[in-house]
Amino acid sequence: MAVKAKVLYDFSAEPGNNELTVKENETITITNQSIGGGWVEAQNSRGEVGLVPEDYIEVTASLPSFPAAAPPAPNPGNVAAPDLSFFDAFAPASAPPPNQVDTGGLSPQPDTPDTPLSPFFSFPGEASNGNDPWSTWNADPSGGSSNNWASNPEGTQTGRSAAPDPWSSGSHGHPQAYQGPGPYPYLIDYTGAEDDEWDDEWDDRSGGYAESEAGEGGAMQRAHTMKISLNKFPFSKSGPELYLLCKQLTKGKERLPIYMGEVGAVWSYPDTQLDCVVADPKKGSKMYGLKSYIEYQITPNTTNRPVNHRYKHFDWLYERLLDKFGSAIPIPSLPDKQVTGRFEEEFIKMRMERLQGWMTRMCRHPVVSNSEVFQLFLTYKDEKDWKMGKRKAEKDETVGVMIFSTIEPEAPDLDTLEVEQKCEQFSRFTKAMDDGVKEILTVGHEHWKRCTGPLPKEYQRIGKAFQNLSSVFTSSGYQGEATLTDAMTEAGKTYEEIAQLVAEQPKKDLHFVMETNNEYKGLLGCFPDTIGVHKAAIDKVKEGDKLVAAGKITTQDKVTMAKRVSTMSYALQAEMNHFHSNRIYDYNRVMQQYLEEQIKFYETIAAKLRHAHSQFTTM
Repeated sequence: MAVKAKVLYDFSAEPGNNELTVKENETITITNQSIGGGWVEAQNSRGEVGLVPEDYIEVTASLPSFPAAAPPAPNPGNVAAPDLSFFDAFAPASAPPPNQVDTGGLSPQPDTPDTPLSPFFSFPGEASNGNDPWSTWNADPSGGSSNNWASNPEGTQTGRSAAPDPWSSGSHGHPQAYQGPGPYPYLIDYTGAEDDEWDDEWDDRSGGYAESEAGEGGAMQRAHTMKISLNKFPFSKSGPELYLLCKQLTKGKERLPIYMGEVGAVWSYPDTQLDCVVADPKKGSKMYGLKSYIEYQITPNTTNRPVNHRYKHFDWLYERLLDKFGSAIPIPSLPDKQVTGRFEEEFIKMRMERLQGWMTRMCRHPVVSNSEVFQLFLTYKDEKDWKMGKRKAEKDETVGVMIFSTIEPEAPDLDTLEVEQKCEQFSRFTKAMDDGVKEILTVGHEHWKRCTGPLPKEYQRIGKAFQNLSSVFTSSGYQGEATLTDAMTEAGKTYEEIAQLVAEQPKKDLHFVMETNNEYKGLLGCFPDTIGVHKAAIDKVKEGDKLVAAGKITTQDKVTMAKRVSTMSYALQAEMNHFHSNRIYDYNRVMQQYLEEQIKFYETIAAKLRHAHSQFTTM
């Protein structure tokens, strides 16, 4: 008898890929579970057969007579599966197993949105009872007394109606960047669109600057119109023990060297910095014009050959980078979805600017920019090459904590105590910087509103008052008054011109300060997860003696765990140094630009006032 399954999310098939369009709550029949790559073959009630993502369905009825048994889950990178049964004493009874490695001691559960995440470790940044992902650093270091995982993660069925929270885990585990003050009138908070519209119609995200509340920024919740991947953080389900206790690490060609530089551990940087230009947005359509989208042209400096991508392609790249590097490298999220005004010129320009900023930041990271999936995005040759590359990237098994298996430090193992001290110092710094960034965004938001609202009106009132008094003087009929009245009228007009300059100035200088801090707020919000993986690994190594004494692991296992934690520490320190060097460069550049524009602004005003002053005669 066939296996029945319930569809959890709408899925729109792409033409030519043998996929099957299904709707939420629809019942389908699974005809082949051995397709692999996260797909199954299924048949709907109309008799149509095609491929459906495994994460989008939940098996509701299954009998042993099903003819095609699913093969065992692939072993990533030929990794020997460790026996993790001794962790059962610490893990909750309902803890789900890792997605990709057979851990032996844990009973499998379906990976559905209704299966709560109950990891062995509790990571910062996943708190459901507060807006601050850093608050968990004051909790019990073991993570045993304070489980801060969200019971209904945003992006799941049970979490769809949650109120927007810019510091909650979100559908990608990261907060969305602050949206700033409001020069873009078409911003709306939309969270109820149907998932099947994501493929084309909701192929855009919000922009501009939204209202601020209590200095936290009015960040909009990421619209639930995108396809939901349930494997956003593979490491958060399996924990770092998956990497720490692997008997045999992957032996692929992928290697990420780390060197000791003047500032400590650093990634291997290329001789030539990768860069790209996002430009020339064009409107395209599908299905005889029923569905429209904006396509951007991306030109890398390595080939100078442009490639075209829609927004959903950027979103696909983000998810792949997050899956692959998220446990070691903070991957900031893309600008949010936009429902209305997607084809307005101002929004397209702003969207392109923010995609350019995101791509530039990815290009500047030596690991991300050199990865196969990122290079595919920039250099694919044709549609066939793009689709083949996508399928290959989606089958990549070196993801989550297993990315540490590719890292090769050149220096000796690090001292755990010293590493913890550096990690704690960096955590305090990033938390303080996050507070500082929020303050700049709040102050900038308020200043922007003043510059575009009451302040120009004040200058206009001054100008009008001068001109009205000039009119009164003119009515006196006194000879020789014209010189004074003309000068006063000119002064009044000057203040009206100043009002216009004040209203336009934020777009010339404050805009770039806000955008930079907007980026860094999103980036800083990623660090609690990244640091949390490292902290959990150190805590596990500290339990090594206890586990050896209990016969749960061998002495050699303990030594291996300590060595691999050292590798994770090198990666974290390399990322810290990369962050600091970029931070210094970015803020130096944006502050120079801001002050240069401010100087021009006040010099222009001073020149206008001097001209008005020269119209009056000296008596």
